[in-house]
Amino acid sequence: MYFLFAWRYFKAKKSTNAINIIAWVSVVAIAFATAALLVLWSAFNGFEDLVKSLYSTFYTNAKITPATGKTLVLTPSQIEALQKIPGVKSVSLIAEEKALLQNGSDYQAIVTLKGVDSNYTRVTTVAHSVIRGKFDLGDAESPRAVLGVGIENVLALLSDRSIGTLAVYLPKKGNIDINNLVSAFAEAQITPSGSFAIQQDFDNNYVLTNIDFVKQYMDFKPEEYSSAEVAAFPGTDDNAIKQAIVKLLGDPYTVQTRYEQNSSLYNVMRLEKYAIYGIFILVLIVASFNMIGALSMLVLEKQKDIQILQSMGAAATWIQKVFLAEGLVLAAIGISAGMIMAITICFLQIQFKLIPLQGASFVIDYYPVKMIVADFAIVAATVLVIALLASWFPARRAAAQSFELRN
Repeated sequence: MYFLFAWRYFKAKKSTNAINIIAWVSVVAIAFATAALLVLWSAFNGFEDLVKSLYSTFYTNAKITPATGKTLVLTPSQIEALQKIPGVKSVSLIAEEKALLQNGSDYQAIVTLKGVDSNYTRVTTVAHSVIRGKFDLGDAESPRAVLGVGIENVLALLSDRSIGTLAVYLPKKGNIDINNLVSAFAEAQITPSGSFAIQQDFDNNYVLTNIDFVKQYMDFKPEEYSSAEVAAFPGTDDNAIKQAIVKLLGDPYTVQTRYEQNSSLYNVMRLEKYAIYGIFILVLIVASFNMIGALSMLVLEKQKDIQILQSMGAAATWIQKVFLAEGLVLAAIGISAGMIMAITICFLQIQFKLIPLQGASFVIDYYPVKMIVADFAIVAATVLVIALLASWFPARRAAAQSFELRN
């Protein structure tokens, strides 16, 4: 009943056009603010999905690292127990260290040399990101390397056409003779076999090779590793995998989920969404002043109607609810129009890629968008709450109208 009265008041012709104009200004402001926020959030969602897909190529569901120091010990029985954890797909052992990679005497780069075992292709999809050559890591006697494209550029080579080897300098374990610093490094030769392109953070830092080569030159013990990476089957909860690993291995190990390995990145993306949401609320607060003005003028317009309703027995609270409903009607029209605009814009972007990304260094050439139902629900709830608060003062004023009977 309240919304029936509110809808009729909204459609009814007013004695002053200013009331209609102010009401429609508030509706338009809500519509454009709603559409803008939903489009921006959809773009953030699209970029977030893109970044997560890129990082999931390199980072696994869980990673085991030493709680202290640079290496950990995993026995064959522990590795077998890890493989038997429900939801675990595969476990890859890693030997990793900073190294100097040198091509001749003119080109060199500081890289993270990551030695991986044969299970690495089961826990990551890096092998699918090879753009030149092939994913061949060789063995301890004939090591091969798959380089990030950024490192490949710094070393001035093409991995699939390289005919020579690269010099690798790895720091030795133990005490260093300050009088002979060269002795602190182990030198080896490695042959490029391919290059991968995933994301700048990986492309400019990582070189992949076989684990036996790195362990040999780093003097690792047979059961000594830098870390272990765990992949889970699709649909498995990363936190559940983490808790099972912690329970199995205990305190000497640190276990991180994929989110925790990139927590700073994900937190920044969330903060950006919250910042946009805060700006949206400020815009709505400004728009709510128009709504307050429109409803206040409507109360003055409908003074006689209010008195008639009072004479028919309508309570003050009932009249108050009618004008609260009027504010919600204005908000609902603005929300509906804004959502329709947002869905239309996002659909056109998905289908026709209307807005391109400038530059040639991006993974994709257009702005990705992804619409999430929860975002629409949050925006609708926010607008309705602000509209309800904005309608409160005019509604209270309407309810407080004096009741006069005249002959």
